[in-house]
Amino acid sequence: MTKQIVVPFGPQHPVLPEPIHLDLVLEDERVVDVIPSIGYIHRGFEKLVEKREFTEYTYVAERTCGICSFIHGMTYCVGIEQIMKIDVPERAQYLRTIWSEYSRLHSHLLWLGLFADSFGFENLFMNAWRIRERVLDVFEQTTGGRVIQGSCKIGGVRRDITNEKLDEMAKGLDVLDREMQELTNVFLHDATVKHRLRNVGIISRNDAYMTGAVGPTARGSGVAIDMRKLGYGAYGKLNFQMVTDSCGDCYSRCLVRSKELFASTDLIRQAIKKIPDGPVDVKVTGAPDGEYFTRAEQPRGELVHYIKGNGTKFLVRSRIRTPTLTNIPPLIKMLQGCELADVPVIVLSIDPCISCTER
Repeated sequence: MTKQIVVPFGPQHPVLPEPIHLDLVLEDERVVDVIPSIGYIHRGFEKLVEKREFTEYTYVAERTCGICSFIHGMTYCVGIEQIMKIDVPERAQYLRTIWSEYSRLHSHLLWLGLFADSFGFENLFMNAWRIRERVLDVFEQTTGGRVIQGSCKIGGVRRDITNEKLDEMAKGLDVLDREMQELTNVFLHDATVKHRLRNVGIISRNDAYMTGAVGPTARGSGVAIDMRKLGYGAYGKLNFQMVTDSCGDCYSRCLVRSKELFASTDLIRQAIKKIPDGPVDVKVTGAPDGEYFTRAEQPRGELVHYIKGNGTKFLVRSRIRTPTLTNIPPLIKMLQGCELADVPVIVLSIDPCISCTER
């Protein structure tokens, strides 16, 4: 009988310098079981609702994660607006959608760079992050912040974007598309990259569904689920085709994210073309009294913000369920039966964000 040994992966690892810990049960070089441990950086975010007024908590919600901060803030605001029955101006809804898709571009490009780093392609890593700088420049020009934007508020957005600037952004998307096409061609067609990703970390459609996979992790296995189809923000007024693949391996998850880059630029173009004139916020009076369960699509998948108020300026409850948390059970399934050398690539393929996971 082959002897089993346990090898720790994390909480600090050269490929993933984030505090997730996996105990890998090995037989020779093959992983037969995985035991995850999370909770290294619990930050008490959800407790802060007792000390920060509900209007101020938007800033706290944004800081749940630096990479997808805008969507966290927007999802929280939508929950408060639904409880208080606030009608957000249509222009603000379009601006929220534009910034959400720029957030997706920022996140996917960052992930592509880290993914290239996981299998040793450093030049590809630097090129992905070079292109990402174009997205961060747009954030800085339109919101004043590169990573934490602070532009979403209850009742709308804090900043407008002039129509002239929107036209400039649309032209910039053409340059971005050309550079992203060159980048993704390497990820999807280079023989050495395909050899490293094909048939690695496979999870079937049924297993992905039963273990609760969300986002590109689910769509890479053929599970067609995307919260943008709910039509929140301006998504209900835009044409949007969900990106899926059926192989369920690391290559499929890379392919889904690569194609979503161009889906995002298309959505931004549509939003810029259709955005109406008008105000970008409304005055908010009173305090939330009730509860609401908001769902939105982060770059990593379905994000849930549960909010409960009692009519005072402090909320009773704020509960966040992030996509990485729900993608950990599918990750365990992917790792079972893989080679030890493939573990870093498989872990990176779900785009884990431990900052999101541990509030």
